[in-house]
Amino acid sequence: MKHTFLKLFYILIIGLLVFSCNNDDNTTTVDDEPTGQNPTDDEPTTDDEPTTDDEPTTDDEPTNEEKAGTVEFFNADLTDDNYILINDAGNDRVYLMDKESIILHEWDLPSGIGNDVELLSSGKLVGIMKADDPKIEYGGQGGKLQFVNTDSSVEWNFDYSSEEYITHHDVELLPNGNLITIVWEKRTMEEAESAGSSLDIPVFPEAVIEVDPTTDEIVWEWHSWDHLIQDHDDTKDNFGVVADNPQLINLNYVTDKEGDIMHANGIEYDEINDLIYLSVNFYHEVWVIDHSTTTEEAAAHTGGAKGVGGDLVYRFGNPKAYDNAMGERLFRNNHHPRLLSGDDLGKISIFTNGADLEQSTVYEFQIPDPLSLQPNVDNEPQVTWSFTDPELYSPKVSGMVRLPNGNRLITEGDFGLWEVTESGEVVWKFSSQGFFWRAYSYAKDDPAIMALGL
Repeated sequence: MKHTFLKLFYILIIGLLVFSCNNDDNTTTVDDEPTGQNPTDDEPTTDDEPTTDDEPTTDDEPTNEEKAGTVEFFNADLTDDNYILINDAGNDRVYLMDKESIILHEWDLPSGIGNDVELLSSGKLVGIMKADDPKIEYGGQGGKLQFVNTDSSVEWNFDYSSEEYITHHDVELLPNGNLITIVWEKRTMEEAESAGSSLDIPVFPEAVIEVDPTTDEIVWEWHSWDHLIQDHDDTKDNFGVVADNPQLINLNYVTDKEGDIMHANGIEYDEINDLIYLSVNFYHEVWVIDHSTTTEEAAAHTGGAKGVGGDLVYRFGNPKAYDNAMGERLFRNNHHPRLLSGDDLGKISIFTNGADLEQSTVYEFQIPDPLSLQPNVDNEPQVTWSFTDPELYSPKVSGMVRLPNGNRLITEGDFGLWEVTESGEVVWKFSSQGFFWRAYSYAKDDPAIMALGL
């Protein structure tokens, strides 16, 4: 009897041990042995340890980090380890993220972005926002210029939107504290006909205004309408030979855009030479304008440091836009003129969408010095660097900035971002569901980042 009892006792003990071991196999991993952690800048993602949005955080892995999208590191050792400001026009979002796409700061912008927003050294945003009730609604319309504080409160607002005009696409802060921005301004069908337009509709040519935010006054302006030529109607005063006048704008170069005949989309300021670079998408060109003029001179053909008033000082990208048979056309829709600095002073970069080629390309050019714009000669600048890839294509928006380590940060509007080296090696990509206007890089010790408390 005793042996039978002991035998039953041992069987019970063995059963309990087996049950306990099976339970250990299903134990949740504890905090000192984490699994599925989001990588940090100290632990770059590799091909062996991919981290994507397909691996969502669970309740067992608590985190306060929001990721903007998916990143791929192809060569982490060659990437630039700084922060990126994202302008997502598709979702009206502006946020700062790291190279793992972790969102570090995001602004609440109720008006939505009119495309461009940049971060200033004070930690404030300067940007073009959407009007409350826009009457001109081409893609990229804005209507508001704003300074936005780090807590998303609006420090300054300037409304410029009506049935006759609206700011759009881009804004640039000048060294004197003023802002320059692009404006669509309406010209009636009668005004267009009087200027020799071949269209029987109202048109919306481009203008540039400079606003003093301390007074809300427009202190300088330039209007493309004052610098037109056309060979359609010889009864008009601006009738002439387009090829002989590269300093003037052929009014009838674009005839199929429902009144949006130029569609400027980017503005850049050359502080050294007091020049404005204007990306004009439907002309597939960059126009250079003398900002040293008075407003009166900017409406004329003489005056200013360059002596040509508001006529074009220089233009490049598409010699066909002024009937020039010399020079190679490189641009097929273009965005984001960006002047370079330091050792690359005197160069400019541009993103050409390549819409009819379904192939985008980014270029860097050496700007001629002195600037020269002559009829029937090759006026195009020298290409000093370019990059393309079979997978790089966005028919709209997009851009490129140089990074401190010499890499290039390319925004592909329909996809996200690429980082490529000087030699053209792709070292990093970011993708997400959005429509990405531009991205800007900020060093981790930049005053703007310090002002955000990061």
